[in-house]
Amino acid sequence: MNNVSETTPPIKIAAKNVDVYYNDKQALYDIGFDIPEREVTALIGPSGCGKSTFLRSINRMNDTIESCRMSGEILFDGKNILEMDTNVVELRARIGMVFQKPNPFPKSIFDNVAYGPIIHNLCPTKTDLEERVTTSLQKAGLWDEVKDRLTSPGTGLSGGQQQRLCIARAIAVEPEAILMDEPCSALDPIATARIEELIDELSNNFTIVVVTHSMQQAARVSQKTAFFHLGKLVEFGPTDHIFTSPDDERTQGYITGRFG
Repeated sequence: MNNVSETTPPIKIAAKNVDVYYNDKQALYDIGFDIPEREVTALIGPSGCGKSTFLRSINRMNDTIESCRMSGEILFDGKNILEMDTNVVELRARIGMVFQKPNPFPKSIFDNVAYGPIIHNLCPTKTDLEERVTTSLQKAGLWDEVKDRLTSPGTGLSGGQQQRLCIARAIAVEPEAILMDEPCSALDPIATARIEELIDELSNNFTIVVVTHSMQQAARVSQKTAFFHLGKLVEFGPTDHIFTSPDDERTQGYITGRFG
């Protein structure tokens, strides 16, 4: 899976001097690196190192935490999304999010996927909406399993199916990037393998940033890896390089299991 393209892809997301605070506690220190378009970038590091905080900064999810403030720049297609005038609703349609625990809405499978296109007025007709739902479920690798029970509740699916439903829901609004916060941590190995295959397929069309506590998963699915430790970015580069010959001894220590 871990293919590095021969041509350098354009930069989709660029972080520059990003600091994040919760009240007086600083959670991220001067984070800066570039995330390429239509590749998978993995964020790794010990629990509490800031990787999820950084991920949530990319689509302004940290705004929902009253004590949180951010400085610096996060450029998405060259525009700083931390500017006050950013339309956060529009931003989150362009940058989808999949959480650690599958969280389908208490609605039917169809309505879970249709929800985003409806609220963003993306499908003028019922036929358009049905096509959008079908396509999204197909892209999420779930269509064949649910096509005969679209009116059944999404909460009745297995854990792995629920997570793929959440991925279908995220891609139904046709975002440009998808953020995934430990998307497999609540899943069994078979469901995890299916999600990993899906991440690989989706990266043909979407820029994907995935937080994972599994270094094996990061090595399997990503082209670039960022290693966070104590709120700082220790090292960022091609995944193969990070895992085989990292430049920083802290990266080496984490990867070999000496800490973390």
